[in-house]
Amino acid sequence: MLKEFSLEGKNAIVTGGGSGLGRVMCLALAEAGANVVIAGRRPGPIHETAEMIRKIGPEATAIPSDVIDSKQVNNLVEKAIAKFGQIDILINNAGIAKGVDPSGNDPLTTKMKPIWELTDEEWIYSINTNLTGTFYCCRAIARHMVEHKNGKIINLSSAGALRAGKGNFGYGSAKGAIISFTKALAITFAGDNIQANCIIPGFIPIEEMAPEIRERSSRFFPMQRFADPSEIGPLAVFLASSASDYITGQCFPVDGATSVNYAPAGFIPE
Repeated sequence: MLKEFSLEGKNAIVTGGGSGLGRVMCLALAEAGANVVIAGRRPGPIHETAEMIRKIGPEATAIPSDVIDSKQVNNLVEKAIAKFGQIDILINNAGIAKGVDPSGNDPLTTKMKPIWELTDEEWIYSINTNLTGTFYCCRAIARHMVEHKNGKIINLSSAGALRAGKGNFGYGSAKGAIISFTKALAITFAGDNIQANCIIPGFIPIEEMAPEIRERSSRFFPMQRFADPSEIGPLAVFLASSASDYITGQCFPVDGATSVNYAPAGFIPE
């Protein structure tokens, strides 16, 4: 049975693969046997991920790319195809959690603004990074997958698409659109043996969190704990493998039932 989950001989592109969930999924694909092209804006982290994959065994190539630039995306896909001949898997993971500051400040530490203070540039930056980049990548790879009558597209949405965050306009809107975009891909290419599905992570701490904050906050979650980043990897492998050949256009929340639980808005996490 486990052979259905094998990715031996498969080749994947993962955007935003230099850190966080992107790196986790890159390593999971490699553990299943896939060769991986890692894309990201920062050369250092994606080269680190590539080296980690080589230690596992498969081939890995790091290609610095910014998904909001369609020329860079086209270059990424062209180089990946030139390297491996065929690309079987595309994981669109690149994105930013808030994206309210295109000037270079850390979007994770930038405070939310009132909607009347959001600039055109800030809105566009959030939409482009979290939605348009996914479109660019799918557009660049679609003809290749159609010609080979084979492909797995995995898009990353967010729990923010299912439950709104106060003042989080651009991110929630873009991640909600990712769900609809995934369904459009699925129905469009269903006859070409291309499956498109969506992973919807809940709140998953990537960096170390103080034990007292973790304990205090986790009580708001139905399972009384946060997800571990490693719990995304097996789902990505499943959706990239032949075990999911008859599954397309579907969304998979990985949130410990948070999205189906009633709780006062704004208290998750504390």
